Amino acid sequence: MATILEMREITKAFPGVKALDSVNFKVNKGEIHALCGENGAGKSTLMKVLSGVFPNGTYDGKILINEEEQTFNRIKDSENAGVTIIYQELALAKEMTIAENIFLGNEWKSKGLIDWDRMHIEADKLLKKVGLTIDSSIKVGNLGIGQQQLIEIAKALSKDCEIIIMDEPTAALAEEEVEILIEILHQLREKGITVIYISHKLKEVMSISDQVTILRDGQTISTVMTKDVTENDIISLMVGRELSDLFPYENNATDDIVLELKDFSFINPKTNIPVTENISFKLHKGEVLGIGGLMGAGRTELATSLFGGYDGKTEGSIYIDGKDYHIKDPKEAIEQGLAYVSEDRKRYGLVLGMDVAKNTTMASLNQISSLSFLNQEQEVVETQKYNKKMRVKTPTLETKVVTLSGGNQQKVVLSKWLMSDPKVLILDEPTRGIDVGAKQEIYKLMNELTANGVGIIMISSELPELLGMSDRMLVMADKKVMGEIPKEEANQENILKLATGGEHK
Repeated sequence: MATILEMREITKAFPGVKALDSVNFKVNKGEIHALCGENGAGKSTLMKVLSGVFPNGTYDGKILINEEEQTFNRIKDSENAGVTIIYQELALAKEMTIAENIFLGNEWKSKGLIDWDRMHIEADKLLKKVGLTIDSSIKVGNLGIGQQQLIEIAKALSKDCEIIIMDEPTAALAEEEVEILIEILHQLREKGITVIYISHKLKEVMSISDQVTILRDGQTISTVMTKDVTENDIISLMVGRELSDLFPYENNATDDIVLELKDFSFINPKTNIPVTENISFKLHKGEVLGIGGLMGAGRTELATSLFGGYDGKTEGSIYIDGKDYHIKDPKEAIEQGLAYVSEDRKRYGLVLGMDVAKNTTMASLNQISSLSFLNQEQEVVETQKYNKKMRVKTPTLETKVVTLSGGNQQKVVLSKWLMSDPKVLILDEPTRGIDVGAKQEIYKLMNELTANGVGIIMISSELPELLGMSDRMLVMADKKVMGEIPKEEANQENILKLATGGEHK
């Protein structure tokens, strides 16, 4: 099989850290080639070199496409050479329509003017290819993260490319959307288009890829035929050790109730339509309450409204330690002992332009302040404590969070909320875009928290995660709780039956 891409001895350094150290990466034409490694291993950096984000001269080494050496000084140069990338953190203009985003910079034109009718027709064709039946004139900002991911894929398909890089493409997708994506990948392979597939979901890697290259600490560890290895083989190569018991479940639940919702609904003030309807449940101290459901079921809306993140009307009651509270905003939620790790860490969990220390302490400034003055020495001490606990990889505490890998950004978000000493921790897709080693660290942290009496609500689209770490599960559909499943009765079939409107018996 012919080689379409070769990256030779790629070395890239940032202040205080060598991100890539003489990496070699070779990909065959028309294959799905997976790129695996822990967060911080160098995967995204390597792809940013390939896509022209890091221009020629900012790294050492050579890039060859179809045996011709390439010089990329900007992203457009890479696209002209047939390379398109879909980033883990979506790069869409939220105030523009779906059609405008898909053809941004490549608009359909007639006699020098944009041909809007043709652009929407072509956009609708691409939306159909990725399984979306929505109007291409809708603004992207009105879509959920999963739908936005599919828009990014449609955008990539609109370009005349030979190589498509997909960085965690299924992180925000529900199971039926993942199936659509896998079908798209098979179609691309049949057409001879090469896909570089970055994912921490090893079951997907094993089922769809032809070869796997593993990076560790900025170096190439191995390239193997997928059919010749197991998931455990890949994990061992990624982390440099055997990783057993991925889900270290502990039953720390008590009989004491820390949070209770009774007929809780949130009403959208613009439409006067409920976003969540008549939700009732109890959360015990030391319990992990899993919440499953398909995209659009209302899981994130429930978490956000419970945390006071929406400006609107609520109905029903919220009890914390038996006391009735009406939570108006996140500040009040934090004061009452709630913490919320959002599914969209860059938008709602971090201030990207601020450093690691400031992001870690922002929810707990009262702990490191006196008479309205910030104690900077204490800020450093507290940040070091929680960053050490979470094993955050950062050159310094003054490093801006935007420069960290996705997994390390998530660890900073968790550090921030741990410092607030919560009674209830809401985790919305807590391991999205995180490698297996970091996942296990988060699961162990959950055990530590529940052992200390913290109640955890975990929303997850990964059924093995829900099944592996929950004491009890609620399943949502159409903005409501469809049923509750005790751990001993929980399996994928029962969860999916409730998630699609069926009944659990």
